[in-house]
Amino acid sequence: MRADQLAAYLAELKQQQRYRARLIVDGPQGVALTIAGKPVLNFCSNDYLGLAAHPALIAALQNGAAHYGVGSGASHLINGHSSAHHALEEELAEFVRRPRALLFSTGYMANLGVMTALLEKGDHVFADRLNHASLLDGGLLSQARLQRYPHNDAQALQIKLAASLANTKLVASDGVFSMDGDFAPVTQLAQVCQQHNTWLLIDDAHGLGVVGKTGRGTLEEQNLSQHDVPILMGTLGKAIGTFGAFIAGSDELIETLIQRARSYIYTTAMPAAIAEATRASLKLVAAEGWRREKLQRNITYFRDLAAAAALPLMPSTTAIQPVVLGDVANTVSVSARLRQRGILISAIRPPTVPEGTARLRITLNSLHEPEHIERLISELQQACAG
Repeated sequence: MRADQLAAYLAELKQQQRYRARLIVDGPQGVALTIAGKPVLNFCSNDYLGLAAHPALIAALQNGAAHYGVGSGASHLINGHSSAHHALEEELAEFVRRPRALLFSTGYMANLGVMTALLEKGDHVFADRLNHASLLDGGLLSQARLQRYPHNDAQALQIKLAASLANTKLVASDGVFSMDGDFAPVTQLAQVCQQHNTWLLIDDAHGLGVVGKTGRGTLEEQNLSQHDVPILMGTLGKAIGTFGAFIAGSDELIETLIQRARSYIYTTAMPAAIAEATRASLKLVAAEGWRREKLQRNITYFRDLAAAAALPLMPSTTAIQPVVLGDVANTVSVSARLRQRGILISAIRPPTVPEGTARLRITLNSLHEPEHIERLISELQQACAG
């Protein structure tokens, strides 16, 4: 796109109601936010366990900064890999029950790193049609042939894998889909991949910390091991409440990523203080199961009230509860009316979601109280009615 085309492009986005604008938040993440000086109830955060502003994480971050400073100085392979990073990798590996884990600065970089490290031209990568953008981009950047299979359709994937003659094949899927809130059929995906000697990568960004009896994610929920899912990606900026991501797997996988993953090799390591805060968070995730239990009660209560109010919900049992309105302009309008009423919910539009499925993406967390959810339902009814 040339420089003289930018203004027309932006004007067209605005005309189509697809222009994205940032909100400026004052203060910490939580159920209540302040935006432009006005309080709002927050129903669009991925801080599912309410840990982002927890005093223990803040104290660990402060102590880490006092000990390690602020910047890490260099990449992990130069001199940026501190004892805090190393300890966190070991604790993450133990948490997800894998031999090794490798820290990345973001989930996006983790997915790009693992896919470009393992795949090359002539290989094949298969991706669920509703995967997160980072999995799509990782497949494209790997130069492997990218094929997308229908959402959660293991049988269609089986047919595609059977037809592939590539030496190396990789299947990539979200564990919990970020816009629909549903689970991938990972058990079936694992069976299909084993039949065809294919890598399976599960991005559990929205499952880690939240799903499973002890919060170990989608694989715990579906009773799957490293044998079933050789590559696990988890993010730390959602339920864990801090920042960054990791890949977990075998020793050989992690050592290969250290040697070949460009998004790991050629970037500055996350601050060690962030690693210390994440270590504190992992302890809370393990010890405070009440957070997951309360979140599940909130999900059930919301769905019960929403069904009684005849709101158009998707069949999600996770913290992600989309209300699909379809029309882009109407979805944007409803989101704006809700914000005027003190309720913050993002309007999600194409191309993030398929055409005709624009939605309000409601997310619940363990700090929401019943009265918050009751107010949400009431305001939703009024805003949707115009």
